[in-house]
Amino acid sequence: MTNIYVGNLPYSVNDAELQQMFSEHGAVKSAKVVMDRETGRSRGFGFVEMSNDDEAQAAIAAMNGQDMDGRKLVVNVAKPKAR
Repeated sequence: MTNIYVGNLPYSVNDAELQQMFSEHGAVKSAKVVMDRETGRSRGFGFVEMSNDDEAQAAIAAMNGQDMDGRKLVVNVAKPKAR
């Protein structure tokens, strides 16, 4: 299973749109746009979990640098959360 970081997202993108973007490249287990606790607005990044590593690598290769509403997406394997 691969956890993918997706940065520089337009603030209008929601979980369902994020999932749909990546489902074109394979089976998406979960997709979550990170929201600001104070304002409830998107923080401009999210995470996508894909169960097949090959599909995840293909999605990263296809999506990284893509233009979305004038913003270039930053897509890579998520680093483990620092404790």
